[in-house]
Amino acid sequence: MKKFLLMIMLTLSAQVFAQMYNPAEFKVETAVDGDKGVITFSATIEPGWHLYSTSIPDGGPTSTTFNVESIEGAELVGELMPGAGEVEVDDPIFGMRLRYYNDNATFTQKFKATSQNYKIVGYLEYGCCNDENCTPPTSFDFEVKGTAVLPTKEAPKVVEKPAVKAEPAKVEAPAPAKEEAPTVEEAVVEVPAVAEPTEAANGIISELWTPVIDKLDTHEGTTQRSLWITFILGFGGGLIALLTPCVWPIIPMTVSFFLKRSKSRKKALSEAIIYGVSIIIIYLVLGLSVTSIFGASALNALSTNAFFNIFFCLLLVLFGASFLGGFEITLPSSWTNKVDEKASSTTGVLSIFLMAFTLALVSFSCTGPIIGFLLVEMTTEGSIFGPAVGMFGFALALALPFTFFALFPSLLKQMPRSGGWMNTVKVVLGFIELAFALKFFSVADLAYGWGLLDREVFLSLWIALFLFLGLYLLNVIRLPHDDTDEKTTSVPKFFLALASFAFAVYMVPGLWGAPCKAVSAFAPPMWTQDFKVVENELHPVSYDYDEGMRIAKQQGKPVLIDFTGHGCVNCREMEAAVWTDDKVMDILNNEYVLVSLYVDDRTPLDEPIEVVEQGKVKKLRTVGDKWSYLQRYKFGANAQPFYVPVDNDGNPLNGSYSHNTDVSAYVQFLKKGVSNYKK
Repeated sequence: MKKFLLMIMLTLSAQVFAQMYNPAEFKVETAVDGDKGVITFSATIEPGWHLYSTSIPDGGPTSTTFNVESIEGAELVGELMPGAGEVEVDDPIFGMRLRYYNDNATFTQKFKATSQNYKIVGYLEYGCCNDENCTPPTSFDFEVKGTAVLPTKEAPKVVEKPAVKAEPAKVEAPAPAKEEAPTVEEAVVEVPAVAEPTEAANGIISELWTPVIDKLDTHEGTTQRSLWITFILGFGGGLIALLTPCVWPIIPMTVSFFLKRSKSRKKALSEAIIYGVSIIIIYLVLGLSVTSIFGASALNALSTNAFFNIFFCLLLVLFGASFLGGFEITLPSSWTNKVDEKASSTTGVLSIFLMAFTLALVSFSCTGPIIGFLLVEMTTEGSIFGPAVGMFGFALALALPFTFFALFPSLLKQMPRSGGWMNTVKVVLGFIELAFALKFFSVADLAYGWGLLDREVFLSLWIALFLFLGLYLLNVIRLPHDDTDEKTTSVPKFFLALASFAFAVYMVPGLWGAPCKAVSAFAPPMWTQDFKVVENELHPVSYDYDEGMRIAKQQGKPVLIDFTGHGCVNCREMEAAVWTDDKVMDILNNEYVLVSLYVDDRTPLDEPIEVVEQGKVKKLRTVGDKWSYLQRYKFGANAQPFYVPVDNDGNPLNGSYSHNTDVSAYVQFLKKGVSNYKK
């Protein structure tokens, strides 16, 4: 258990702090047969990340490309070819079909030797993303050289003619062709041996480029759901499952059974604890099974896979209809009978474990839809630990009451009695599951471009669902299994109905383009909206770091540096969900000089710049390379989005900020930078 908790803490720490990271490790091999050769690039990709394939359309993420700087004694044949194992998905954000690799990737480039000795120097450029960040275009420098066996030229054959009286003509074999020396000379580049750069070509590194990594002592904002949040979500699901008619009545029966069959209260308590631990083990195994079946990379791919999103949508509709009273989802009774018989015929810990397993089977009609909903949410989050941590939280909440009432059996009499209120819990959950089913259908609809569920339609359906939920809670609508004799509405149901109506009314302005920030994470993006009353746009002051710093110094304002990318999905989400807020726009327009630096800008520099990083010489060839190097060298990070406010000397005014669509947190982050600048 200690190792498990330590693993969770390490994972949480990794998610909180943005660090320099290269999730793909490449190696290169060359095979030559005669004058024909193949260069093979093999990549090992970190779990949860994917590396994009070749020929990604314009406007998409960084594709993998083969780039030659010098070539001697050889010529390329064809283009860089991707190997097997590609994952192909319709991406709703970019509006195009994307291809990428998980875990491992291979690319091959064919060439033909034109001289006995050949040499090819270049770099492979690629891009990687996960659910949280995208790395800037990254290059893998390579140099391949060797010896090839060129085909020999055969002398022409002499065909003898029939003998004639004339003397035969003398035929002289042609002199062997002289092999021409290579015309391309090898370029020799001398690189100064320095440990870390303090000055670089073209003067890109000035006082404004001075590293400030040690001053960035805080980092705010993260994109991937924390495992603590996943645990809390699972724990909450377990508490809700306790209130269902399949579980609640079993609690006093089970605790009383342990108290009656044990001669001492101490033994009854120990058996209740074993019973609770058994419940945790059963559901934890379920979560681990989901992870082992799908794997980390597959869990990450499920979040954008159209097929699985349709499947999840139908699954949640099935669960929702079951909770509304349409039918019961039950396991075969033979399973329960066999496990129950086995529990009765055994003794000791095995008997208690089988009793816990019987509870899991008997209560499946109520817990199954809740577990299914939780697993769907945790699976599409892409974290390898998500399903296991979530199921641990669910099982812990389910097991605690059995141990608690074994400790304090007198409190059993104060437990609320079973009744119609438990069916109300099921119906409320049914409405919620139907609402979340629309979220998954929206992902598939955007991927295929059906246009069936744009933002107005989505919000209309959610408004209708929560209006019907409110009417149900006020007994205006009745469903199967409801108590028809109930004439009045209880106080808890009244307040719940009030909240449901208020939420429905809150979403109404969204039909005309209001942001509705509370549902922005679930609703389709704003660009699917057919009618918008107000168009909000925010434009950076400059796309060049040094120029932006000069402008800010002239205006006497701090600078917000926005490290972004054309192919960064989370950057676009921040701009759509956060930068459109009136408070954020007002601060950025009036109190900051906004400088956006695109790390995947392919505009070539006037001439390549050589820098030294970690003892290795690297070339900066494009504007994007330059800004990516600035982010790494000055701020010690290489993931986007990455926001940091600085003063006119380039010193940070605050911690950095990553992908977090909490507008209030972002406003507080911006205001803190302005306040520190004024000091």
